[in-house]
Amino acid sequence: MPDKTLFSKIIDGEIPGTFVYRDDRIVAIRDIAPQAPTHILIIPVKPISGIETAGPEDQALLGDLLLVGAKLARELGLEARGYRLVINAGEDAGQSVPHLHVHLLGGRAMSWPPG
Repeated sequence: MPDKTLFSKIIDGEIPGTFVYRDDRIVAIRDIAPQAPTHILIIPVKPISGIETAGPEDQALLGDLLLVGAKLARELGLEARGYRLVINAGEDAGQSVPHLHVHLLGGRAMSWPPG
């Protein structure tokens, strides 16, 4: 990815974000336009534009994104009633930032199918 994404700028401290988790490979921030009472974005520090561009070398990182999502859901008390982990892939799916991220949504009943 030639230019820094919004998420890379937040990770680097150039733009403020409300961090709820951070390690050397993954950060999690509160979404600025939440779609549920709890809406956290779980983002790899490595700038991968989307799930479709992740490679075999990213396998462990992809698993870690989901494990961090489950950990945060437990810590935020979402586990008992349920929560959703979502990856949007491409514009038609609602991906607005070209930097892979997982949405953790919870705190309300959700319908199916989404969208």
